[in-house]
Amino acid sequence: QVQLVESGGGLVQAGGSLRLSCAASGSIFSINAMGWYRQAPGKERELVATITNGGRINYADSMMGRFTISRSNAKNMLYLQMNSLKPEDTAVYYCNAKVVVATALSTIQYWGQGTQVTVSS
Repeated sequence: QVQLVESGGGLVQAGGSLRLSCAASGSIFSINAMGWYRQAPGKERELVATITNGGRINYADSMMGRFTISRSNAKNMLYLQMNSLKPEDTAVYYCNAKVVVATALSTIQYWGQGTQVTVSS
């Protein structure tokens, strides 16, 4: 089994910054794409950013220039640096990873449990 655990969420004032982390552990052979998604109350889950194991990055338009995604392949870690936060960034942020599971060498998509980010005006 594979676990994804997010951390770093919290309450911040508008204009502030937060850094989210996601630790992947378990029966991991390798990790392909990883990403951050978010879900605000009453809304569907949406893409924030993704990054491949080769470092190719994709951002949602509304996050470009404010958020920076990065990863450590050696540590199986994913990060999201969020700057210039706005109240509309308030949501639960989820880590996602496409993992090649060591026991089966098959690729399975996993989600973390989410971390709450609240931006006050």
